[in-house]
Amino acid sequence: MHTSGLRRSRTAGTLPAATVLATALLATVVPAGPATAAELAPRVDLTVLVVDDGGGAVGAITSELKGSGTPYRTVRLTDPARPVIDAAFLADTVDGRPRAKYQGVVLPDEAPQGLAAAERAALTAYEQKYAVPQVDAYTWAHPGVGLDYTSEGGRSGVLDGVRTDVTAAGRSGPFRYLDGPLTFEDNAPDIAESYGYAGRPREGYTSYLDMPVEGGGRASLVGQYAHDGRRELVVTFAYNQHQRQFRALARGIVEWLTGGVHLGQNRNYLSVHVDDVFAPDARWDAERNCTPGDIDCVGGGGDSTPPIRMTAADAQYAAQWQRSAGFTLDMVYNAGSGEEWKAENGGSDPLTAQLVADRAQYRWVNHTYTHPFLGCVQDTSTVPWSCAKDAYGNTRYMSRAEIAAQIRNNHTWAVNRGIAVDRAELVTGEHSGLRTLPQQPADNPNLAGALADTGVKWIASDNSREPQQRPVGAARTVPRHPMNVYYNVGTAAEMADEYNWIYASREDGGSGVCETNPASTCLDEPLDVNTGYASYIVPQEARIALGHVLGNDPRPHYVHQSNMAEERLLYPVLDRILADYRGLFADNTPIVNPRHRDAGTELSRRAAWDKALAEGRVTAYRIGNTVTVKAPAGVTAPVTAPEGTRKNLLLGTAAFGTAYAGARSAWTAPEALQSAITLTLPTT
Repeated sequence: MHTSGLRRSRTAGTLPAATVLATALLATVVPAGPATAAELAPRVDLTVLVVDDGGGAVGAITSELKGSGTPYRTVRLTDPARPVIDAAFLADTVDGRPRAKYQGVVLPDEAPQGLAAAERAALTAYEQKYAVPQVDAYTWAHPGVGLDYTSEGGRSGVLDGVRTDVTAAGRSGPFRYLDGPLTFEDNAPDIAESYGYAGRPREGYTSYLDMPVEGGGRASLVGQYAHDGRRELVVTFAYNQHQRQFRALARGIVEWLTGGVHLGQNRNYLSVHVDDVFAPDARWDAERNCTPGDIDCVGGGGDSTPPIRMTAADAQYAAQWQRSAGFTLDMVYNAGSGEEWKAENGGSDPLTAQLVADRAQYRWVNHTYTHPFLGCVQDTSTVPWSCAKDAYGNTRYMSRAEIAAQIRNNHTWAVNRGIAVDRAELVTGEHSGLRTLPQQPADNPNLAGALADTGVKWIASDNSREPQQRPVGAARTVPRHPMNVYYNVGTAAEMADEYNWIYASREDGGSGVCETNPASTCLDEPLDVNTGYASYIVPQEARIALGHVLGNDPRPHYVHQSNMAEERLLYPVLDRILADYRGLFADNTPIVNPRHRDAGTELSRRAAWDKALAEGRVTAYRIGNTVTVKAPAGVTAPVTAPEGTRKNLLLGTAAFGTAYAGARSAWTAPEALQSAITLTLPTT
């Protein structure tokens, strides 16, 4: 709210503050005079209409809307009970003011066959009247979308491995967060992954993404076609929600569709947890194809391979790498395991001394004192293990006191050495204590109480087993992505050997698990153990992790201290992720590196927001340059708006949100004594 309309009377100082405020508020809302609906600026609801034909392109855009928290309504063309899209479906009047129910429209193409001619006409009239833009999710190059046919100097065909570029118009417009070339993925050379039509622009078409074509010049794959009082974003290549080229463009598609004003926000997140710091990790046995010390590793006369543990030199390298990479690692530590190592090795531990000396350069997360299994008591007399029972047949569990001691002792050790550690954050060994299928189908009943006793609010879980956040007593889980850089390898040859065992067929000398697991695929042929890590595993793991980064996914990734020891296998993967990212994105879109609790908070906010949307308890609209958002009490709203947007306070305004990707965005809520969020957009 602006204060320029307030007038102070001579007696204002003698009136109660609430009376003065109420008088001021009334003075600002009394209209100057009556107006007809036709004279009033329309209200445009901040919801997107998605007309879905079941194809991958519309599905990809829908996934971006859903993932960023942007409200949308889907009309499925294959649903015989779907609503008819007519003038009444698209617009009405609220409180005497005309209302456009959708701020943008997503269609499968410029003229979907599943829509009747009258429905297409209704959409055209609606878009013209309310200046609502339309995305043609996937179409071909032809004059009807502002492009020449591909036979007229363009190109059609497979785009795998093709380099494209964001044009000057794209970089100054909806794709201003992209900087470098965008190369289409080519993950399987023998399989065509992308197909498209690059056409030369005609009058009214502004290209945002183009590529060189034979004979000279460039042809467009993404651009705006302005005609007949409407605007269409034309996309002429096929894609799905997982492909990097779409993920890189997804933010800009939504930006264009909404005019840069929408509910929801998007960040590119990457954090990496290094588990087992101070502890040694067991080493893979290439002869037995298992890890000594594991319950299912039998034969060979015991622990036949030396453990893997960082050295002081590895710690020095880690600190130096962080500085040069501009990236902070999370050290997930087991202090008691380090103390045991020191006692067994003459009472000296240069690694611990070095990491403690460099403690301020890292973030630290409690991983329990000695990394025990915090769930049921394991009966290892069988393979696989089972939960031990008492004399009455009840499952035996680690006690509440033992769990709390593991958490508390580890925290105290760090505090006594000046390490800044947040007691609200916890990663248990092997994510134990939480349910472990099939042996332990429920959480250790003593876990929630121990977390409460020690102040833990955020406990890590394994995203491959539990991708959704859930409560554990008063705490909540933070799912983490496991990276395929194994905990039990110190060299590239060991990594490739274990990878072959897991992903090669029995015929090729592997375990054959890939042949029976529907979620897995067998290698075409085993990797060369001398070159396979660098040539195959590193780009594969970097691609997967970068997909999470570009997918607005705040979940941390986790590796182990062994990956920073010996041949330091972690760094090639991280270097590849960061290089690929920074080669594509502009400086206005840095990687966001959240700590454990921040990732948990982000997931919690999203869950509350998604619930409010699903229940229809959010109202958001734009009238002219004013945006109003109403959500249930206690629910913060994610909002994205242009630079220069101001948030209305009780008295005056303040700059809204934080800068990211050329826009402003934030989780926000009404100020005290306000019932809604009100933003004032910059005038253009």
